[in-house]
Amino acid sequence: MPTTTGVQNDILASTLRILRDQAIDNTFRVIPLVDAVNTLGNVEDVDGGSYIDSPVILTDHSTITQLSTGYEAVSLAVKDPMRTASYSWCDATAPVVITRKEELSNKGERAIIRIAEARLKQTMGMFKREIEKQLIAGTSTILTELQSLNGIGAATGWFEDLDFGLQENTVGGILKSSFPTSWQNQVRSGGFVGGGAHGLKKMQQLLIDCQQYAPEGDVDLILASPISYGLYKDQLQSQERYISMTEVRNMAGRLGLEFNGATMYIEPNLGFTGSGGTACSMYFLNSRLFQIYFDRDAKFALGDMETISGYAARSSQIALRMQICTSNLSGHGVLCNAEV
Repeated sequence: MPTTTGVQNDILASTLRILRDQAIDNTFRVIPLVDAVNTLGNVEDVDGGSYIDSPVILTDHSTITQLSTGYEAVSLAVKDPMRTASYSWCDATAPVVITRKEELSNKGERAIIRIAEARLKQTMGMFKREIEKQLIAGTSTILTELQSLNGIGAATGWFEDLDFGLQENTVGGILKSSFPTSWQNQVRSGGFVGGGAHGLKKMQQLLIDCQQYAPEGDVDLILASPISYGLYKDQLQSQERYISMTEVRNMAGRLGLEFNGATMYIEPNLGFTGSGGTACSMYFLNSRLFQIYFDRDAKFALGDMETISGYAARSSQIALRMQICTSNLSGHGVLCNAEV
């Protein structure tokens, strides 16, 4: 078999592309929010563009007229309920690098491929951590153009700790105060410490608020800080149930509980304190209201393996272009200060 650098580059690149598909699946599965949206089929691959125009539902289209006699005047006062939220893409890239020294120290094509596979997994893990950090807390210093659920103390995040109807952030170019009953998130505040029933009551109230205003679907995913998750679990010790090993394997190693049909996961990026000392404890999410967009040419796309000019190494770039959007905010909620 020829062993020129060009052939080896082709072999490495094609092998890494095969491994990449599995790595993408694993990345989706270990991020609960992305996994839930992907399961519903709301992950869309699109052909580039400068912006993502995502349709949102903010008002009713028309009014209902009851026909008691059949001669009532029918109101034709209608509105276009569809608006378009506009989001910029988040573009990022990261290299997979193999040095000449590593190749000399690990002779054989199989050994080199194993090194490349390990580097690919490390790079995809790095993407996973940064995506999750930015989506949940907005604290990534790298993927700052990716939308974040955290709007506590920030002007562009989705979820605020202000009362429903009084929020002022801008999401997707739409001012939340312009639509106080549809482009606003639900919010409750209350803790488990000193009385677990109080925390459970706040969770129930928040769930009811989300279901009351959601245009479709129900809250099916709850992300909780490690402390609030533990406090909630303490309230359920007498009601714990066992599940089959098949269900455990399908959870991809994540620890999950249930609350009124919604699966709850530990989210280590929650539990942070925002402005004014507000602790962000749990997100109540309706995954049917989310859309995740990828550029089909940059969905963790792996470039050719090439020699790096001036260095005894070769690399392949992983390109990512993505964004997360929502069609409605009133079906989501945030629980604050559950740890206190």
